[in-house]
Amino acid sequence: MLASYRIEGYVIASSDCMIADANAVMPETLKIEADHRFLDHELNRFDVLVHGRHSHEGQSNSPHRRRLVVTRQVAAIAPNPRHPKSLLWNPAGASFEAACGALDLAAGAVAILGGTHVYDLFLEIGYDAFHLSRARNAKLPGGTPVFSQVRSGRSTHEVLARAGLEPGPTQVLDEVNAVSVVKWTRKASA
Repeated sequence: MLASYRIEGYVIASSDCMIADANAVMPETLKIEADHRFLDHELNRFDVLVHGRHSHEGQSNSPHRRRLVVTRQVAAIAPNPRHPKSLLWNPAGASFEAACGALDLAAGAVAILGGTHVYDLFLEIGYDAFHLSRARNAKLPGGTPVFSQVRSGRSTHEVLARAGLEPGPTQVLDEVNAVSVVKWTRKASA
């Protein structure tokens, strides 16, 4: 973990721990208005958003937020021609701290919005919290998992627990669509 940054992940997943279908497209069954409102409200707390090139929160405030778009299309860090408050970042060519520095962010709150390789990357860096929304009525067999370890049989809960996080209480976001969120936080040191 990086002491200068508070890193929090956000995801909505199907009942089988998937964030997209087999074609890597987020289906309508995961586009729940209550979760969308929850995320929009939460993201106002963050200094920068980090996501892959196919992920985006699609909120009204989105163009005003600083972001790092994780990609292999650049050597290290480059301007993002599509979004002036955004940089393209290749973790193989530049550290997370260097990427944040390029956004003039020496410390602060960072929201991680996916996809799978980005969620995996921050398992290594270290999450302070992870907000796991679940759409219990959605199932996406053969889809794109939250974490790559789900492909080898681990549940999202197991992955988060192995990363040193523990679940808090369940908050129901939408009873009709059976959508809830659990905030996983770093275990207190003994």
